[in-house]
Order: sequence, then structure tokens, then C-alpha cells
Amino acid sequence: MYNKRSIFYMKQIFINLPVEDLEKSMNFYTKLGFTNYPLFTGENQKCMAWGEQIYVMLQSKEFFSSGNKKQIADTKNNIAASFTLPVESLDRVNEIIESGLKAGGSEPMDMLDEGFMQVRSIEDLDGHIWGVIYLDMDKFKEIKSMQ
Repeated sequence: MYNKRSIFYMKQIFINLPVEDLEKSMNFYTKLGFTNYPLFTGENQKCMAWGEQIYVMLQSKEFFSSGNKKQIADTKNNIAASFTLPVESLDRVNEIIESGLKAGGSEPMDMLDEGFMQVRSIEDLDGHIWGVIYLDMDKFKEIKSMQ
């Protein structure tokens, strides 16, 4: 069993992503609003923090695959996973996506607008896909209460 201290410590998530060029990827994620977290940054990986609980570990492909028997997925042509970043407004969604596009990313699909929720997606330099979402909780709760 976990004790209270270990449960608290474990409420963080580290997403490990294999990338072709650490510096270019670090620059891209900085443009999205991530910040470099030096404690976990080294020669073969750059730790990028989204907040106090979410960290993206940009890792050289060699480092990522060390100790792994599986091949790295070709994320330029296949989807392996997608990730979602919630933000406080539709303006913030648009700012992040526009910054990502200027930094070399691409927008693989049109914005999804459900009225209570808007999602735009950005594909990074290595093909990893991030949804950036604004969810209006008041509208969402109103719709849910009518169901």
C-alpha cells in the first residue's frame, strides 16, 4: 500500500517524448508556454514544465529507446498518443496554437467547437499531437443538467 506521502508525491505526470532535435523541440515547447525545468534537464533530455504536476521530457531518440525493446513509433505518419492541455480561455487556445504554428508546428485538423468547448490541435516538430482546449464549465454544467 501507498502511504500518504507517496500518494502525494505521485500526483505528477512525466510524459516522455522521443524527439529528433532537443534544442529545436525545446524552443517549440517554450513557444507553446512550457518552461524549462533544469532539475531534470541534461545532455540527452530537456524537461519542460506545463505546471507543478505536468512535465514533458523531451528525449533524444537514442536515450528514449535505451533499455527498450520496441521500436519508436513513426509519429510523423502514425498516431501513437495524443495529449490535451486545458487553458482558461478561447483567446489563450488561439495564442498557443498561433505561437506553435510560428515555431514550426502544424495544425492537423480544424477547430472543434461544441459551444461549451473549443479545441484546436497542434502537431510538434516530431509529429506528436496536442489538443489545446477551453471548456466553459458553466455552459457544460447547464447542458449536463438538461440531459
